[in-house]
Amino acid sequence: MKVLFIHQNFPGQYRHLAAALAADSGNQVVAVGDAQEAGKRERIPGVHLHCYESSQGATPSTHAYIRNLESGVRRGQQVCRLILKLRAGGFVPDVICCHPGWGEGLYVKDVYPNAKVLGYFEFFYHGTGADVGFDPEFPESLDDQLRVRTKNTVQLLSLASMDWGISPTRWQWSLYPPEYRQKISVIFDGIDTDEIRPAPEISVGLAERIRLTRNDEVITFVSRALEPYRGIHTFIRALPELLRRRPNARVIVVGTDQVSYGKSLEQGSYRRRYLDEIGQKLDLSRVHFTGWLPRHRLNDVLQLSSVHVYLTYPFVLSWSMLEAMSTDTLVIGSRTAPVQEIIEDGRNGLLVDFFQPLEIADAVDRVLSHPDRMQCLRDEARRTIQQNYDLKTVCLPKQLKLLRALADGRFDELPADVPEQAAKP
Repeated sequence: MKVLFIHQNFPGQYRHLAAALAADSGNQVVAVGDAQEAGKRERIPGVHLHCYESSQGATPSTHAYIRNLESGVRRGQQVCRLILKLRAGGFVPDVICCHPGWGEGLYVKDVYPNAKVLGYFEFFYHGTGADVGFDPEFPESLDDQLRVRTKNTVQLLSLASMDWGISPTRWQWSLYPPEYRQKISVIFDGIDTDEIRPAPEISVGLAERIRLTRNDEVITFVSRALEPYRGIHTFIRALPELLRRRPNARVIVVGTDQVSYGKSLEQGSYRRRYLDEIGQKLDLSRVHFTGWLPRHRLNDVLQLSSVHVYLTYPFVLSWSMLEAMSTDTLVIGSRTAPVQEIIEDGRNGLLVDFFQPLEIADAVDRVLSHPDRMQCLRDEARRTIQQNYDLKTVCLPKQLKLLRALADGRFDELPADVPEQAAKP
């Protein structure tokens, strides 16, 4: 089977799937990504990566509503030029796996009309009812809602031309228009529970010659970017009370000061803004901001954690929450739709109000005061990931089955547990 992956940040969500396909000598696996992003990321043995030069993006004079479309068209053109060269060199894929969010999938069917295209549909924007307007601290105007609605243009064009799609969770799938859901399967990316597992003997060194073990009270918070979308404002506001109640606890915060989702500040970072807000109330000697961590070091931090706090707007669910659960760390999550799909309060974790710092401090205090009593929740958390989201036994087999069915045109052999699954439209 010949497979082409297209993702500006390759491998992105395709890390495991591309590696599994490349490990089979019967497959030919090619990938396309942005030179500035994919070019600096991990290489997968057996995957031949080709990079296009980053497009210039939208011009400043373009109407604000359609800058995303212009940027997507420019990126789509860059991909089109590159895969035309691949076609001229004799490479014709059976299946193309593509993340359409940035416009890369706009013209793949024009170059490879006979290839089956499988899109990764991560998030369909809504002017109300999801992330936009969720946080009253950052109110949205009607203008914002209209801009967000228009932002779906690139995805809608891609949806119309793709043969099938994947969404990682049922809630994310439910955001797509009903007329398209019938050709989108729900399959999570997968958590390697053999690698991301409990480690009772773990120890992690921090700055100032501090070394922590599982015998220490360690509270973790992980986000690619420390921003309101992932609740950094609520978490920092919870810290003074939390550390007052737990005088021996230490907090490890993983993430950068960049902004991945939502609006950037005109000056400074959100982390600095909220630390300045609480001022002298916080003992910063017990709060450790690590910045970005490579995957193996992040795994160490999660294995070390006594309790993990995960907060998010109604938005894309982070791998880190499921990874924490896989290490049998007790997760305190926000009572928002993407989290509630995975965590049931009191069964495999605890849920709190996204906006209530005191409720977060209460929950953390309760967990750390009764660690043995909460062990059943930790065990159930890992069992949830193993049974429903394990990479090797659940998610990857479903992805490979879907891919092979697409390549052969066997749409009746799609995964059976997909909601509202339909035959080929």
